[in-house]
Amino acid sequence: MHTMAILVILGFIIAMFGTLIGAGGGFILVPILILSYPELSTETITAVSIAIVATNAISGSIAYARSGRIDYRAGIIFALFTIPGSILGVLTTQFIARNIFNMVFGILLILLSIYLLFNHGKTIKPVVKDGSQSRWKHHSLTDQSGLTYNYTYNQTRGIFISVLVGYISPLLGIGGGIIHVPALVQWLQFPVFIATATSHFILAIMATVSVIVHAIKGSYSDPKILHMVIGLVIGVIPGAQVGAWLSHKLKSKTIIGVLAVCLGLVGIRILLS
Repeated sequence: MHTMAILVILGFIIAMFGTLIGAGGGFILVPILILSYPELSTETITAVSIAIVATNAISGSIAYARSGRIDYRAGIIFALFTIPGSILGVLTTQFIARNIFNMVFGILLILLSIYLLFNHGKTIKPVVKDGSQSRWKHHSLTDQSGLTYNYTYNQTRGIFISVLVGYISPLLGIGGGIIHVPALVQWLQFPVFIATATSHFILAIMATVSVIVHAIKGSYSDPKILHMVIGLVIGVIPGAQVGAWLSHKLKSKTIIGVLAVCLGLVGIRILLS
């Protein structure tokens, strides 16, 4: 078991790079837990990771709330539909063998690595809909800088995506932002900045529900596991803020490229373990 100081530093690094990528820290933390703690069960690994994801999402949501870019009307509806999936995802983890989990996550890391290398940073242009059909909802949102966003989104499609992301996120201990943000932009026609902020808000609610279910099931009852979560959380809170600050100060393309290669290598390492 890592010391408290190491856990705090680890949490800081995970949150900082996770914020730079825009995918949360679960993709970084889970492989670390897989390789460092072979004795831990799938349920314990995902419980620790989702607690960090929740902390990171709440911290990010506070920052996005200040910017005025969260679509609360859509966010609350979609968040409510993630809850059944997130509960089912938590309950499913106990039935997944560790070797199966390792294989699935290793493949997922390699796919994420490819995605980050070839798609991250590309400008996505949503297809504008006229909203003539009832399932398309009109919305106008003005952020703190005075910029107004006018867009139309498919609420039914958003509900379906939210149920799916709600299940996958706690099942693998990841944030789901790498799926949710592109889906909001490409399939629901959200502006990119609104999609990112709203996705964080949805994730904050979804991950918090997952943590509560894990707590009720006793996933954090072991003092060693609780020690791990507390240490990581202490580091995640400032790490997320530093990552958000760096994302506005640095050209993150090189950082993301290096991290993508590392994630790919770690995915291969997990598959070979």
